Amino acid sequence: QVTTSKALNEDWQTRRYESKKLWSYRPLKKITIPKTRHPIDHLISKKLAKANLTPAPPADSRELARRLSFGLTGLPPSPKDLESFKGASEYATRLMATPHYGEHFGQHWLDVSRYADSAGFANDYYRPHAWRYRDYVVRAFNDDKPYPDFVREQIAGDEISSGSPESLISTGFLRMGPWEQTGMSVFKETRQFWLDDVTDSVGQTFLAHPMQCAKCHDHKFDPVPTRDYYRMMAIFSTTQFAEHRVTFLKDENLNHFESSHNLVMTKINSYEKQRSALEQKMQANRKDETGDAKIGDNGLDPGDEASNARILKNISRHKIEADRTKPRAHGVFTGKTVKKKSISGLIEPVAKPWDGPGYIEKDTILTGGNVYSPGDSVNPGALSAAESLGKMKPSSFPDGKGKRRLALANWIIDAANPLTARVIVNRVWSWHFGKAIAGNPNNFGGTGAIPTHPELLDYLSLWFIDNGWSIKKLNHLIISSAAYQRSSHHPSLDLVTKLDPTQALYSTFKPRRLTAEELRDAMLIASGELNREIGGLSARPDINLEVARQPLQIMGGSASVYEPDPTPEQRNRRSLYAEKLRGLRDPFFETFNQPGSTNSCEIRETSTVAPQALTLINSQEMHDRALAFAHRLSKETQDDKQVIKRAFQLALGRAPTPKETLIFLEAWRTATSDESTLSPKESPLPNSIMRTVRAEKTGEFYTFKEFLPVSKLYKADLDRSQCNARIRGLSHLCLVIFNSNEFAYLD
Repeated sequence: QVTTSKALNEDWQTRRYESKKLWSYRPLKKITIPKTRHPIDHLISKKLAKANLTPAPPADSRELARRLSFGLTGLPPSPKDLESFKGASEYATRLMATPHYGEHFGQHWLDVSRYADSAGFANDYYRPHAWRYRDYVVRAFNDDKPYPDFVREQIAGDEISSGSPESLISTGFLRMGPWEQTGMSVFKETRQFWLDDVTDSVGQTFLAHPMQCAKCHDHKFDPVPTRDYYRMMAIFSTTQFAEHRVTFLKDENLNHFESSHNLVMTKINSYEKQRSALEQKMQANRKDETGDAKIGDNGLDPGDEASNARILKNISRHKIEADRTKPRAHGVFTGKTVKKKSISGLIEPVAKPWDGPGYIEKDTILTGGNVYSPGDSVNPGALSAAESLGKMKPSSFPDGKGKRRLALANWIIDAANPLTARVIVNRVWSWHFGKAIAGNPNNFGGTGAIPTHPELLDYLSLWFIDNGWSIKKLNHLIISSAAYQRSSHHPSLDLVTKLDPTQALYSTFKPRRLTAEELRDAMLIASGELNREIGGLSARPDINLEVARQPLQIMGGSASVYEPDPTPEQRNRRSLYAEKLRGLRDPFFETFNQPGSTNSCEIRETSTVAPQALTLINSQEMHDRALAFAHRLSKETQDDKQVIKRAFQLALGRAPTPKETLIFLEAWRTATSDESTLSPKESPLPNSIMRTVRAEKTGEFYTFKEFLPVSKLYKADLDRSQCNARIRGLSHLCLVIFNSNEFAYLD
């Protein structure tokens, strides 16, 4: 039986739980480790010995260097790094000193926090300042910001210091979920949608507790009564949205601001010209009493009327986008709730949030989760079971005009909280090993997986607290273990398959496929195209043309065609910086399991499906990278054998075997011969395209011309027409290397 704040019914209040399923609520257990043993290896070896299973031998230097480089930076090691590799600890220190460490670990966090550059739903409005939250996360990991500060800033940065730019930017976390308020929405309902969303998001991210199950009834599996859900929601009932005016920081990247702004204004001007032409037509064709019944009162036929609505909508959308170069932050503030009819653009901060118009929301339990059925009143609070079972001091949260979110953040980062350290340590472990000690990093409740090594999780959690909540130090501890440095190949494979089929005993290191972002970035590094610029406006890489040009229906018409950035320098940035639109996924990333941004992603899935193979061999993205790789190789050396050797070193981190060299040389000769019979032609982007969409008002299809302003400025990547048959033939081999398991998988 567990003491909680109070259930909705007495039967639930007196229910009993399996003790093993309450593991996450109990205080962290101090574990004694022999001084001569590595703590991780000592605790893992216990289960290996019990299973009569010996671990795999250590990984060789190349295998370990690739594992460390991808694991800490998401990028492959350079040939120079492989030559100078002196051991895991020294190399890890160097890697974590580079800004690419923060980019990679930031990507992990952004998966959890659901980062996106747009709001989703019917309009998928652009979030022009979301990029500043993304870059805040990258900086936090690079600076090794103590985890309590990282938590406190994201939940309550504005309540800590309302004037600090970093503190205002960090609260973008609270607004990362999908949300929309249109003229057809009911504010009370959309407001409640956000309150539900942020309560669940904070619960999953920092406490590994999905809260939604307690919204309508006491939780069926966990000691979380509905009262706790609404107590925690009350924390956020005084939280309001704002695009704060926040000075740009010296560490923020302001490159491409002018060109980006000019490009958006070009799009707006193009639409304004179309709008002006329709205005003239409207004046000339005003309906008279005997006119065509299909002509509207504004003098436009249905197709033109639909175009007029579409043009007006896209002008307003691009004006929102144009704001992304202004010094603002996508954040929140504490104050009264002000009812709004619709929100399509920026929300100005309120000078006097408690003295102006609006109301203070009543904190009540919503019967059945229905916003129109308020029940008992509640006071702000948190998870009562964590306090009772975890032996925490009973918390006291402010209400009224108090700093509720700051109180919650302080409760979460209390060293006595049994959940917080376990949650982040479990996440970091999963980022290194591809699986967590407790198998569901977002769910430590009754439906989540019980830890395979509970003593290890507790030891690491206490160690993490004692070492200043430093994630870099935790990385060092994990990386220094024999468990991390093991080979992925075991001499007794049949025995391992039988005794450790899921690799839960860590008898070997679990191989994994590169993530979608790692795959693209590794190709850009091999081809020499990667722009390593840190931070700044989101980039727009080339994506599949059919997807880019498909009509994207939005409320009031269709959105503008997706246009990539004009220059290769902008397009070929790290994939972390690729613009992430909820309504238009990059098909390459989606094919290789990049998670969407609606739900928090606790661990990335790895599927094996036919579209992946077809993408790797056929997509324009792959052929562009292979051609650029071939061009780089041909510039570096003219000796055919050296070209093959260099290709293997850059892409695979090793030299080819004599047999591989012979096979590749023969394949190159054949491919060059085939290419010499071809005369490829350049295919420039069109300045406009014809599109057919359904009018929202009438349901009828209409056709219109869409102008593509980027086309005039677009500088294409290297084209086949610019390369001789020898380079084009070599690109076939580069494509084969990019398609190899050795390139795409990490041992």
